[in-house]
Amino acid sequence: MRIGLVAGELSGDQLGAALIEAIRAIHPQASFEGIAGPRMRAAGCQALARSERLAVMGLVEVLGRLPGLIRLRRRIARHFRENPPDVFVGIDAPDFNLSLERTLKQAGIPVVHWVSPSVWAWRNYRLKKIRHSVDLMLTLFPFERQFYAQHDVPAHCVGHPLADEIAGSPTRAQVREQLTLDAQRPCLALLPGSRATEVKRLLPVFLDTARLCRQTLPDLQLLLPVATPGLLPLCRQLLAASPGGEAGVTLLTGQAREAMLAADAVLVASGTATLECLLVQRPMVVAYRMHPLSFALARRMLRVPYVSLPNNLLGRMQVPEFLQDAATPQRLAPALLALLQQPEQAAHQTEPFAGVLRQLQQHAARQAAQQVIERGTH
Repeated sequence: MRIGLVAGELSGDQLGAALIEAIRAIHPQASFEGIAGPRMRAAGCQALARSERLAVMGLVEVLGRLPGLIRLRRRIARHFRENPPDVFVGIDAPDFNLSLERTLKQAGIPVVHWVSPSVWAWRNYRLKKIRHSVDLMLTLFPFERQFYAQHDVPAHCVGHPLADEIAGSPTRAQVREQLTLDAQRPCLALLPGSRATEVKRLLPVFLDTARLCRQTLPDLQLLLPVATPGLLPLCRQLLAASPGGEAGVTLLTGQAREAMLAADAVLVASGTATLECLLVQRPMVVAYRMHPLSFALARRMLRVPYVSLPNNLLGRMQVPEFLQDAATPQRLAPALLALLQQPEQAAHQTEPFAGVLRQLQQHAARQAAQQVIERGTH
């Protein structure tokens, strides 16, 4: 069985690698090729291009990269039309994948898309495009499958692989020992995102926020997990430019989950990391900044009252959100200090997280693999 894959960004690469391993457990001779990140390549996917090329966020930010992305999409479409796989799986990256999927579906290739675009939240007009582009939508959350059923799009909820992985996570004490952190001192994890554009906008704000927190809690330990090795020079540059530099900041390469597990509170960019933080049941403050025009356009199209996944999953403002001009050190620091200094407030925030974890533990990669194999063998 030949399977085409296109994954965007770090989270898509993680899903793609899990899918490859789950399919290989059923079909050991299956082969994979497409746009792949480091984990997918390590799992055996032949890379026609690297998924890092798709890692751009924002409606305005993407414009400078658009010509190159269009050329890449045409090249990948041509390759798969000339060498049709048994099934094609687009993983996340909807702005890139949906047009590619439509072309491949029209060429008679079965198409599965894993990770629903947030059409329930914004850009609802993409439903028509999805209907014409995919044979099956694999969703992470039950409410998404229900949404698609209402709009006549075949969908299957597989749960979330992160929920499956997190079940056997080590304790806070164990992770702190692994990271050689002081078990008695408070710890704050800073997760400014996995894209260079996010890190440039958010890390200086996060570092200033941490500095303000330290004025109240001088013994506060700081963890900064760098999403990919390629972002390490940028993070070091921004750290060096910050008052105090790298003093007291523990840099980790990857290990975002370990940082969350070790922390008493997490300052996190809106995105998949907020879900991971919920699943490891750590209190958090969510922040995000983007190009002002991108933010204005996104806000006009937003159809839900919240930006972060935890709040949308729970249907209420359980986790503080600070967006755009509100994402300042002067506002972020008090919100974090409340979690770090008031255990009852932290416990109140995390109390419903365990229920979400149980709901999303459905052996997602195995379910997704079965659905992909079924489509590829029809």
